[in-house]
Amino acid sequence: MTPDRCVVRVDADHACLVGHFPGNPVVPGVVVLAQIAAAVAQSTPPVRVIGIPRAKFLLPLQPGQDLVVALTDQPAGTIGFEGRVGTVTCVRGELQVEPAEPAA
Repeated sequence: MTPDRCVVRVDADHACLVGHFPGNPVVPGVVVLAQIAAAVAQSTPPVRVIGIPRAKFLLPLQPGQDLVVALTDQPAGTIGFEGRVGTVTCVRGELQVEPAEPAA
């Protein structure tokens, strides 16, 4: 069972923003996806993200914005996601997951 939501927030002093883009910083999509994947990996039972078969960025995320991400279990080892800032959808897609190996 995945959590039903998570929040992604990248502060203005994050290293990923250096040069991305001067005067108009935008959070790189790979950082957004990594944070969503990290939240999903904390599911109960734990899962491991093994792929991102689909991701569509509709609007850029700016530093300091809270991206509220709704997560939905889907069949065949996938988890859907949709991230919004306020009422505006910024990103949506799907993560492919498998059960995580228990820690030794």
